[in-house]
Amino acid sequence: MEISTEKDSRYNGLENMPVSELLRNINNEDKTVPLAVEKALPQIEKLVEVVAERMQKGGRLFYIGAGTSGRLGVVDASECPPTFGVPFDWIVGIIAGGDTAIRKAVEFAEDDREQAWKDVQAFNINSGDVVVGIAASGTTPYVIGGLQAAREQGLATGCIVCNSGSPVAAAAEYPVEVVTGPEFVTGSTRMKAGTAQKLVLNMLSTSVMIKLGRVKGNKMVDMQLSNNKLVNRGTRMVMAETGLPEAEAAELLKEHGSVRKAVDSLK
Repeated sequence: MEISTEKDSRYNGLENMPVSELLRNINNEDKTVPLAVEKALPQIEKLVEVVAERMQKGGRLFYIGAGTSGRLGVVDASECPPTFGVPFDWIVGIIAGGDTAIRKAVEFAEDDREQAWKDVQAFNINSGDVVVGIAASGTTPYVIGGLQAAREQGLATGCIVCNSGSPVAAAAEYPVEVVTGPEFVTGSTRMKAGTAQKLVLNMLSTSVMIKLGRVKGNKMVDMQLSNNKLVNRGTRMVMAETGLPEAEAAELLKEHGSVRKAVDSLK
């Protein structure tokens, strides 16, 4: 396979560029990312459909990855409970090297082909679940081994990679390939590739949550009221849906604990 993410940058002499030029050139590269994602929309759609179908039947979604890719999976998984009010174990992000690797790189953790399956087994994984591997290069052994084992056990498998024709994509039943090309700093896939993966993860989890009924209209009616900003947002939602004045809407929200329950209590 051709690993375009490792190709030489289109720019050189970066250390001699003024800041304005560095920023302009990075921005020019970043502009190409949404266009690359657009080309992968049919693949993303297939993955969303299978994840939503499995989760409607009680399945869960697991992300596995290493380095930046693993961290992005952890971020997406950790944001779903407060945003959509789902249990913390519905969407699980697993990074090679364990939680320590979220903040500090764990050397060679990504090279263990057996460890990902061991990591997901700690969550009593079953054939109703979905495993999505995240790997910019598409060659990470940790992700390849995890997807292969999951597929052998009958789980649905997907991936998000930034090269075409990769071993990770071959191991997944529903691959998403967003070809982002060379990075501004050669090989630094925390940049364009990481941005592409974050965009796809946003699409995947948000679309699945919408399909599962966790959004009404365009509002996060099941969000957790975990700070004053969200309580105020929730109060405004209740006011808009019910016509109640602010004080009554806030009291109703406090009583029922969520926008959905507060609004439904008046039906």
